[in-house]
Amino acid sequence: MKRYALFVLSLALASNSAPAQKNPKYACAEPNPAQLCNAGNTCGSPSAPCDVDIKRSPYGASVTPQIPGAKGNALFCVRTGTQMNWKSTSKNTGFVLDMGPDSPFHRDAIIGGSDRAVATTAQTVGCYKYSVGACISGALNGMCANGTGELIVVAP
Repeated sequence: MKRYALFVLSLALASNSAPAQKNPKYACAEPNPAQLCNAGNTCGSPSAPCDVDIKRSPYGASVTPQIPGAKGNALFCVRTGTQMNWKSTSKNTGFVLDMGPDSPFHRDAIIGGSDRAVATTAQTVGCYKYSVGACISGALNGMCANGTGELIVVAP
């Protein structure tokens, strides 16, 4: 019994002394975030718009660009001069997208919904963290949710 207790204690000490897991990195914390952009995560172009769907999902609010295989709130890229069409394809859903004070769209927030799409143009190169909120109108408390993500704007 004494040996078993000593063995368990040594396992506990060994697991506590193991190196801590690193927090997942954000693209905007990388030295050159633009290098993360590729054909698989870049939406639109200066000659073709980028449609972005914002909706309330069971797990929060999600922002999904019209890129084949894109996932909600995953990193995506656009080129400067690209028109972005922010909308919700979910019925009776409103949203607010906040890019922060240094928005690449030169506006504080993008406010729209299923009945009001908003068009903006990506103007400033950089990496931007955003927060998004989406609500289902006329619903009870708890029908609003939020989320976060990152957008990289690169030169054409």
